[in-house]
Amino acid sequence: MKNYTKYTKSYFMPPVTSLKWTEKDYISEPPIWCSVDLRDGNQALVVPMNLEEKLEFFQLLVKLGFKEIEVGFPAASETEFAFLRTLIEQNLIPDDVTIQVLTQSREHIIRKTFESLKGAKKAVVHLYNSTSVAQREQVFRKSKQEIIDIAVNGAKLLQQCAEETEGNFQFQYSPESFTGTEIEFALDICNAVLDVWQPTADNKVIINLPATVSMSMPHVYASQIEYMSDHMNYRDNVILSLHPHNDRGTGVADAELGMLAGGQRVEGTLFGNGERTGNVDIITLALNMYSHGVDPGLNFENLPEIVAAYEKLTKMKVGERHPYAGELVFTAFSGSHQDAIAKGMKWREEEARQYWSVPYLPIDPLDIGRQYEGDIIRINSQSGKGGIGYLLQQKYGLDLPQKMRENFGYAVKNVSDRLNKEISTEEIHQIFMEEYVNIKTPIEFVSYSFTHNDDYQTVVKVKMNDSIKDFVGNGNGRLDAIIDALQSNLEISFSNLTYTEHALEVGSKSQAVSYIGIQSPDGVPFWGCGIDPDIMTSSVKALFSAINKMIAAAN
Repeated sequence: MKNYTKYTKSYFMPPVTSLKWTEKDYISEPPIWCSVDLRDGNQALVVPMNLEEKLEFFQLLVKLGFKEIEVGFPAASETEFAFLRTLIEQNLIPDDVTIQVLTQSREHIIRKTFESLKGAKKAVVHLYNSTSVAQREQVFRKSKQEIIDIAVNGAKLLQQCAEETEGNFQFQYSPESFTGTEIEFALDICNAVLDVWQPTADNKVIINLPATVSMSMPHVYASQIEYMSDHMNYRDNVILSLHPHNDRGTGVADAELGMLAGGQRVEGTLFGNGERTGNVDIITLALNMYSHGVDPGLNFENLPEIVAAYEKLTKMKVGERHPYAGELVFTAFSGSHQDAIAKGMKWREEEARQYWSVPYLPIDPLDIGRQYEGDIIRINSQSGKGGIGYLLQQKYGLDLPQKMRENFGYAVKNVSDRLNKEISTEEIHQIFMEEYVNIKTPIEFVSYSFTHNDDYQTVVKVKMNDSIKDFVGNGNGRLDAIIDALQSNLEISFSNLTYTEHALEVGSKSQAVSYIGIQSPDGVPFWGCGIDPDIMTSSVKALFSAINKMIAAAN
C-alpha cells in the first residue's frame, strides 16, 4: 500500500466556519424526496430496464409515496424519450406527482428535452454542468468564467424553451461534481444561475448540490452545505437539494448531516443503486428517521414485497445485511443476543410500553412487513437457550423452565454443530419432542390408581421388557406417591425435583404440559416433559421421561 503517497484531499472547506449543524441531534421532519431510480439507478444496471419494466418501476415509486420522480435523460436515447412520452400521452402520471428530467447545458440537448416534455402537467427540468477543478482542467479545459457562461446560457435557454412549450415547468440547477469544486466558485455559479431565473415564493427554484463523487468525511459535506445555504442569493425562494453518492460508504451519513445543515430535498434511489458504489439509499435514510419517531412520508410497510419487485425489475440483489431490508438484519444467532431479545419482547408485553426499546432491534420488524418467527431469532451452533426457548414458546406454546432451556439448548446446539447447519423452528420442535416428551423406554407408563386416607397410596402400572408390572407406593401427594413407587421398585435414586406446568395454548387448548427435572446421585440434571389432556397424567409422563433419560445415561 505504499502508493498512498500519490493521493491527497481534493475537496475544499468553506472559507468561514460553518458548524451550526452540529447543534442539532436529529432530523425533525422529512425532506422532499426525489427518486432517481429511473435515471441514476437505471444507467447503473448491466442490462437497463426496458419500457415495460420502467413503467412498472414508476408505478412502484408512486405506490411508495414519491411525489417527485426523475424519469430519465430524454435527449440521451430514443428509449428514454419514448418512456417519457408514454407517461405523458397515456396519462400515467398522477396529478400530485411531479416528474423530473435531466439535461446538460447544451442547446440541442435542452431543446430535445423540452420536445419530450410537451403537455407535461408539471415537470422539473434539471440543468447541470460540471464545475470541479478536475473537470475544468482535464475535461473542458475552460476558465471559471467560461464554466459560468455555460451555466448561465443554459439557464436562459431553459426560460425561453419553457415559454415556448406547452406544460408547467420548474427549474433545477446542479453544479455537477460540487464536492470537488471550490466552495466560493460553486456559490458564484449558483448565484449567477439564480440571477437569471429570479425565483419567487410562488415560483421556487431547486439548487441541487451533489456529492457526484464522495471525497470527504461527512462533516465536511455538511459544512459545505451550510455555507451554501447561508450565503446563497434568494435563499427563501430556493429549495436546497442534496444528491449524495456513496464512494466512501458514507452516502447516508452525508445526507443526514447535509439535512441538518440546511438541505430540504434529497435525491436518491431504492437500496442505493447507482453508478460505482451507488447513490444514497432512500429506504435506509427514511427508516433511520422512522426509528427516531419521525414520519418519513414514504410507505415501506411491506419491505419484503419492495425487495422482490426491485430484484425482479433491476436484476440486482439486496444484500443479506443491507440495513432494514436484508434477510438477516433482524436475525440474531448469538446466544446472548437471542436471550436479550426474548427477554425484551416479554418485558414489552408485560409492561405494555408505549415506546419501542427492545435490545438489538432498532425498530419493530412488524412495522416493515417482517415477522418475528424466522426473521428475528434463528438457531445454529452459536445460539443459546434464550432464543431456542423463545421460538418454542412463540410457535408451539411450550414455555420451558429456565434451567430446562439451558439443558435443551445444548441438545439443539449439538445437532447444529454435528450437521454444520442452521436448525429450523420445526426441527427444534422435533428434537424437543423426541428427546424430552412422553418418553416410553425403557419404562413405559400405562396407568395409575390412587386411594387416600392419611396419605396417598398408588398402584402404577408400567411396561418393562414387554411385560406389565404393578408398582406400589405411598406419599403425601399423588405425584409424591408415584415417585416412591418408582424409586422403590426400580431401585433408583434421584433428588431436587423441579416441577412446572401450563396449558398448551397453541393448537389444542385441551392439552396440559408438565416439565419435571430430577438430579441423579452424581449431580447430573435430567429433564422430561409430559403432554396429555389430563394435568396429572401429563405430570406422570414428564416424570417417566426424566427417569428414562437418567436410566439411559447410566447404561
